Amino acid sequence: MWVWRQLKSLYEYIVLYGGLLFFALICLAWSLPADVLRHLMPQRIAVRVGQYAIMLAFRIYLFVVRASGLVKCDLSALDALRGEPLIITTNHPALIDVVLIGSRLPRMVCVLKANLLDNPMLGGGASMAGYIRNDSTGNLIRRAAIATREGSQLLIFPEGTRTVTPPINPFKSGFGLVAKKAGVPIQTVFIETSSPFLGKGWPLLKKPAFPLVFRARLGERFEVTGDVKTFVADLEAYYRRELQASKNREHV
Repeated sequence: MWVWRQLKSLYEYIVLYGGLLFFALICLAWSLPADVLRHLMPQRIAVRVGQYAIMLAFRIYLFVVRASGLVKCDLSALDALRGEPLIITTNHPALIDVVLIGSRLPRMVCVLKANLLDNPMLGGGASMAGYIRNDSTGNLIRRAAIATREGSQLLIFPEGTRTVTPPINPFKSGFGLVAKKAGVPIQTVFIETSSPFLGKGWPLLKKPAFPLVFRARLGERFEVTGDVKTFVADLEAYYRRELQASKNREHV
């Protein structure tokens, strides 16, 4: 039994960190040529190719880790969102959230920190896909409006960072202004996970309990009207109610 437990633990570490290394290699393998291709192709075509390539990379990574038997995902609800210009808001429990949502949506655009877009492992592919820097509110609003007008779906984490104080951090108000100026609905999404793995403060070398379970479900859709701060406060309250209700159901 001791030998079996040790082999099981070794397998889990190999899957966990081998998977992360595999993901990093996929990103790097695409980012470098993408940084060249985006300058050679017409912009609209480059953006679409870049978005689809990122979806494919995310999907390959999830296929590999799910094949291990240690990770289970139910993301099929996201398929209903394809083809609609939307701003998608979601809670942010872990670093993998972008991968989960992006693996199902071929026209997704994210708002990223400027240093990530300058990172050689991510920058080329993200820039080709039209991902937006968060270092200028004016530029963010303008680029968001253009992206949704051209058929992309903008993914925003209203908390601004991963959740520190469950069920959700206080929302930043900027995304409400972005949504109002873009003139498209906000589709709420809820990410539920069985573990705080890759959450804020999770030690990278700490192995979680397996299997890891991730689920995405759709919430209500909202139009941003009236005062933006009031809308943001109401949406935060909605997320708190829904996430708390989901937690209560788990303990029944």
